[in-house]
Formats: sequence, C-alpha cells, structure tokens
Amino acid sequence: MKKLLFLIAICSFLADQARAQEEVGVEEEQEDTIVVPKGNPNILCEDTCSHIHGIDLSHYQGSVFWETVGDNTKMAYVYLKATEGGDRIDATFERNIELAHRYGLKVGSYHFYRPLTDQQKQLQNFMSQCLPGEQDLVPMIDIESTGGLSTDVFCDSLFYFLDLVEEAYHQKPLIYTFRNFYNKHLRGKVDDYQLMIAMYTEEPPVLADDRDYTMWQYSAKGRIVGINGYVDKSRFMGKHSLREIRFKH
Repeated sequence: MKKLLFLIAICSFLADQARAQEEVGVEEEQEDTIVVPKGNPNILCEDTCSHIHGIDLSHYQGSVFWETVGDNTKMAYVYLKATEGGDRIDATFERNIELAHRYGLKVGSYHFYRPLTDQQKQLQNFMSQCLPGEQDLVPMIDIESTGGLSTDVFCDSLFYFLDLVEEAYHQKPLIYTFRNFYNKHLRGKVDDYQLMIAMYTEEPPVLADDRDYTMWQYSAKGRIVGINGYVDKSRFMGKHSLREIRFKH
C-alpha cells in the first residue's frame, strides 16, 4: 500500500511540473505575439493594424452618441451621407455634421449618385447641404448603379457630374464604389481620381487593372460603442493618409 501511495505521489508531482512548463511556454508566447482566434467577430481590422480608420454614416444608423464615438480614438474620420439624387436630403445629416465636428472627428460629406437624374439638379441638391466651410475632407460620390444604362452612356453621365462637382468645389471628389462595379464599368476611366473601394473580405481587394487606391471599406457590419446597429468601416491603404483627401479651402 505504501509503495502504491508513493507511486501516486510521484505521478502527481511530474504532472504538476509538466503543467508548470506549459504555462511558462504560453506566457512567453503571449509576450511576443497576439494570437487572434480565427473567425472571432470581436477582433476587427482596427485592432490588428496601424492604418488610419474611419466610418461612414447615414440615417440608417439612427441617433448616434457622438461623444462616445469621439472617445473612440481608433476612428479618425467620418463620411456623412448628405444627399441622394436630385431631391433627397439625409434626415440626420445636419445633426451628425455638427456633433461630429464638436467631438473631434475629421468630417466629409457624400452624395449618392443616381445616373438617370439630371446632373445639375443633383449638384444643386448636394451643394445645399455640403457647405465648404463645414468640410474637413473632399466631397465623396457614392457610385453603385448604372441605372440600367450601357457602360458608355453611364460613364458620359457620371463624368459630366464629376466635372460639375470639381468645378463647384475646386477639387476632385473622392469616388466610392465596389470592386466588381469598378472592374466592370470604371476600370481605366477614373485614373485621375482617388478611390475608396468597398469589399468585405479579410484581404484587401485587388483591382482588375492592379491600380493603386487610397481607401478600403472593409466592413459593412462594424460595431462601435455609441452607434446602434451595424456601421461601415474603412481604412487608408499602405502609406496613404488623411492629408491626401483634405478639403482645400
């Protein structure tokens, strides 16, 4: 019996030593690396890189607690939806732009382009809300649909509108679009414009013509304390920075 108890004690001691060695190994590994669980929805792009991150918002997000958002130092800028087409004005734009400024974010405004709506009418609608004195960032044009037009006719319409925006604000707007839309309709035609490309994947999108782009919208289901529901998140690519899209006053 004594011999059996002695063997049990030896086994217990060896097991404790093995556990101690494992714990030391884990601690050393954690000092050198951050282990990100694959597929963990709580680990986001801004948690694992040093790029400049931001968001875009519209009435879909409802009431935003801007003081709380402003305290989130990982978000440096926000693009706010101002207008759509010839007569739609985002119901939250006026409140959002005032409070976003108050709580320290760099702010830009965007217009959702409707190809079948008169371009002059769209410009006037956008200019009624996107006031130069309130802008930190260049205007952004959201381009997601051809309106059923052929690519050539659509591009003629779009480029006329982009020229109107540039003339009105004395600087080229930022173009927002999805990777597939760019590849199908805009490839090689907007080389003079900076791009924000939307694609919700783990790796940054590669465009069909392999051109460089300024920003990547990497999520449509981001979460931020102070905003109920999902929010679009984006970041600058490579060495691109906020300086490149600052509004020139």
